[in-house]
Amino acid sequence: MDLALAEARTAAARGEVPVGAVIVAPDGSVLARAGNEVEARHDAAAHAEMLALRAAAARRGEPRLVGCDLFVTLEPCPMCAQAISFFRIRRLVFGAYDPKGGGVEHGARVFDATSCFHRPAVIGGVCEAEAASLLRDFFAERR
Repeated sequence: MDLALAEARTAAARGEVPVGAVIVAPDGSVLARAGNEVEARHDAAAHAEMLALRAAAARRGEPRLVGCDLFVTLEPCPMCAQAISFFRIRRLVFGAYDPKGGGVEHGARVFDATSCFHRPAVIGGVCEAEAASLLRDFFAERR
């Protein structure tokens, strides 16, 4: 989670919403890491999770990341949660909960839907205070 938090801080420094994600292979090596790039890419889908998932799959040369874990600083939105399912992530570990836009523990609860093909193990609230503080501080500066 420390690497994901570092990615979130880097994203904030670029003016992006501070969310960071890291994909870890079954052997514990880091396959990919990313921070949000929505503004830089002019792409509403350039969430940290999406970028990290795509980069890890490209690095492995496979469309699925079976046995891999995703660490992300914020509860994934419904789009990212669905992608996590499609990529077959083994375990999702996230920091801050997102009651408004989350898609795992809140909102759509994608993994609980009968249409969900794969449900990863989910651990929420890891380094929650630090992840939430990054987001709070980022938005407080802009209001």
